[in-house]
Parts: sequence; C-alpha cells; structure tokens
Amino acid sequence: MAKHLFVTGGVVSSLGKGLTSASIGLLLERRGLKVSMQKLDPYLNVDPGTMSPFQHGEVYVTDDGAETDLDLGHYERFTNAAVARTSNYTTGAIYGAVIRKERRGDYLGQTVQVIPHVTDEIKAAILSAVGPDTDVAITEIGGTVGDIESLPFLEAIRQFALERPAGEVAFIHLTLLPYLRASHEVKTKPTQHSVGKLREIGVIPHVLICRTEKPLTEELRAKISLFCNVPKRAVVEERDVEFSIYEVPLNLHAQGLEGLLAEFLRLPDAPALDFADWRAMLERIARPSRETEVAIVGKYIELNDAYKSIYEALTHAGVANDARVRIRKVRPEDIEARGAADLLAGAAGILVPGGFGNRGIEGKVAAIKFARENGIPFLGLCLGMQCAVIEFARNVAGLAGAHSTEFEPRTPHPVIDYLPGQEKVLDRGATMRLGAYACRLREGSTARRAYGSETVSERHRHRFEFNNAYRSALEARGLVPSGVYEGQDLVEIVEIPDHPFFVGVQFHPEFKSKPMAPHPLFREFVRAACEGGAATAARAREAVSTR
Repeated sequence: MAKHLFVTGGVVSSLGKGLTSASIGLLLERRGLKVSMQKLDPYLNVDPGTMSPFQHGEVYVTDDGAETDLDLGHYERFTNAAVARTSNYTTGAIYGAVIRKERRGDYLGQTVQVIPHVTDEIKAAILSAVGPDTDVAITEIGGTVGDIESLPFLEAIRQFALERPAGEVAFIHLTLLPYLRASHEVKTKPTQHSVGKLREIGVIPHVLICRTEKPLTEELRAKISLFCNVPKRAVVEERDVEFSIYEVPLNLHAQGLEGLLAEFLRLPDAPALDFADWRAMLERIARPSRETEVAIVGKYIELNDAYKSIYEALTHAGVANDARVRIRKVRPEDIEARGAADLLAGAAGILVPGGFGNRGIEGKVAAIKFARENGIPFLGLCLGMQCAVIEFARNVAGLAGAHSTEFEPRTPHPVIDYLPGQEKVLDRGATMRLGAYACRLREGSTARRAYGSETVSERHRHRFEFNNAYRSALEARGLVPSGVYEGQDLVEIVEIPDHPFFVGVQFHPEFKSKPMAPHPLFREFVRAACEGGAATAARAREAVSTR
C-alpha cells in the first residue's frame, strides 16, 4: 500500500506549496522511493484551460492531453513522476462527476450532500493518481486554510487519514512567518491562527514548514512548537532562496525533512543521500562562465507565471551551455508603436511564445522579421511558429495580406488555418488538439541535429495549424517544414536552413525540459545566442544607433 503525504497551506496564497511539494518528491526519490504527485484545486472551473493566464498563469499540458495547473510543471521538473489527467482535479471536476452520477441514478435515491458524496469523490480522485508501484503519493491541496472553497478537500483528507492505520498518512502545513521591518520582528501569530484553523477541521499537521525571509531562531522554533502542538524538530525553515528555486530541496534536506517524513510514514531506512549532481547544476546556475540575453516577445509578460515553463527551460539551457540567460521582456504592442529595432537591438536571441487572441500579433510578426533579417537566433513556440509562417509568407514569399484565419477570417492567403474538424467546435474547454503527438524530423535539419533522433514526441495545445496548401510555395522560398506529424500530415516544425538558428514549432517543448535534462531545442537556441547571437546582436545594435 502506498503511503500518503498531504501538503496544505495557510496565511496567504502563493507561498510555494507546489515548489515545496516537488522538492519533497525529489528528496523521497533520492531515498530510492517511487512517488506520485497530485494537485487538488478548489476553483469551480473544470480545468484551467479556459482561464486567462493573467488569472491563473500558464496552462501546463500533460502527455495524455490534460490542461492542468502550472504546479504540475514543478512536479515534472523536480521529480521523475509522470503527471497525467489524474494528477489535477478541481472542484468543478469533482462536482461534475458527482452530478453525473446523480443523474444516472448511481446514488439510488439518496439526498446528495457534500458529506459523504463530494468527499467520497475527492478520496476516489486521490487514489486515482496512485500507481501500482507508488511508494509515497504526494497530494497538494490548493488554496489557503480558512477559504470556503477548500473546506470539502480538507474534510476529505481528514476522513482519508481516519480510515487508514497509523503511519499511512502524514500532513505537512506550509505557512508564513511575516517580518515586520518597523519593529524588526518575525511574527508567529499568523502561523498559530492558521494551524488552529486546520486543527478545528480535524487535520493535525505532523510537520510545519515556515516560509520566512529571516533565519528561524531556536526561540521562535520553540514558540511555534509549543503553540502549534508540533514537535520542535518538525518545525522546518524554508527561507527565501538566494539565486534559484532549485536550492529549495537542498535547504530542506539540510534540516533533515526527508528523515522526519520517513519516521512519520514508517518508511524503510536509506543510505546517505547523494546530491553531487544537483549541487553541480546549482553551481553552474550561480557561477556560469558567460552570459547572454534573450528577448521574449509575449502577450502576457506582465505576469511571470504566464510563461513559467519557458523561463525555466531557458535556465536549464543556460546550465547546459554554462551561461546565464538574462531575459528581456518585451510587449508586442510596444513594438507596434515604436518598432522592433528600438526594443530588440542588442538581444542575442528572440523567442516568441504561444498565446491566444489578436492583441500584439503584428508586433510579434515584426519581431520575427527583425530576427530573420539580422541573423539573430529565433525560437517560435505554438503561436510564435504561426507568426513566423505569416512573416515569411508576407515578406519573403510575397503573399501580401497573408495571415491566420484566427485573426483575419477573410485573408487572401490563409497560411495558418483551422485544424481539420475544428471549424465547427463551439465549446472552448478541452476541445483543442491536446497532448503528445509523434513528429518525424527531416534528415539534416536543425531540429534533427538538436534532438539526435528521427522521431520525437511533444505536447500540443492549439486549434490552428500550418495550411498545407502553401507548403510547396513557402518551401520553394526557403521555409523548410522539418518536422511532420504523419498521422494527419501536419507540419510541426519550420526552419530556415541558412540562418544561424531559426526554428518554429507548433508544440510546447518547454513542458519537457528539466534542470538535469534541458530540452534540445532550448539548449541549441541558447547555444546559438551565446556563440553567434552575441556578435550579431552587437552589429544590429550598431546599425540601429547609426540610423
């Protein structure tokens, strides 16, 4: 039987439960255990697929096509756990399942209630993520203790623990110790109230992890232990990290967290954990031998979490190239107003990410033109690839007015058009092309050299696609379709061979990058930015300054 570990949060949201859960997963894996990871979200949306990135951050897509919370990205980057549709449930999904059962008559005329029907559905969801070889199942409860939305989930995990023998379930509560600068004090009262609220519900934490910007003194640790009824050795400090989120597991390990959890869950003994590889990776992040700058031209750059996986993939690529990747965030609307040269001069690489809606499209197209004409390494993701096709069609192939029918349905040259079967889809939720599809790479292409493989599998989230009616015309002018999904003959990758690095992909490679295994396309993009991009950027900057 798998052991279960539940992670809750208190005081404020955005404390880092996802990072903490992922770090715990890494520590347990280093003990030789197999972990599964799961996030339960209290909002009523069935999934985040229809939510604005400004509301929710990025939508993380799994191999089996689930649109999920961005914390699942942390889970995959830190651990070897394979996340899937069962790794993320929302209140909307839980209530939807309950209502479907009620309509079918599964409850045999009972009055359907939060307890036991909704809580039973939550418990079933928790078990659904546990694989046959899982040793420890880690489930993060979204939201904050005290929120109305979270109550059914907290009640469900209380019941879950009650139904199992001692040593089968443990609770971790992540909380905040605010520092008052005026009085130079770290205050414990918010943590006390948070734990008190949790205990009222019937959930008694085994371990408290305290987010703090100041060191946790022995006096504070003793006070928290006394007032929160948690052993002093189980009060763990999680201080703000200095330079990288990948420090968090080592900081928790230094305080013996995995040993505590092994004790509470009655896990087998393990030899001393080896983090030499992880420490070497952190050393390269902290002290690289060179640096480069990549401009990201994106619709949602005001919110860091909107492109979380992209930023992390660039960090991973920097590790592979012993380089610090500085990011210049550029609004495409500003390019439309001021011009690409003014805002992109000096960037050693240009990346255009995915997105939806017409806002900023012409700014993205102008950014891609600037990269193409000046020999600056370019990487386009999803919509970024589509914008590259639009730019090439207009400015190289001479197809005036070329566009995507997403933005201009009456364009004379729909180089980007609906995927087959998508024209009549009315529902917005979970109806796009989602999940992993195979892609065959052309011999001798940039993509083939980067991957070192003939066939790859990548994750998708899109409704529009390269229009094959224009494939021959664009290839004749130099835009090579170097990757194809053969099942439907869909162009997945386009590139320009005589450019230092110009690659657009219809999928989202950022979802498969890890700090110890950077994604090949990001790795080669950053390499090009470090090597040829810097000199090209300097020439472009000089050309702009002399105008």
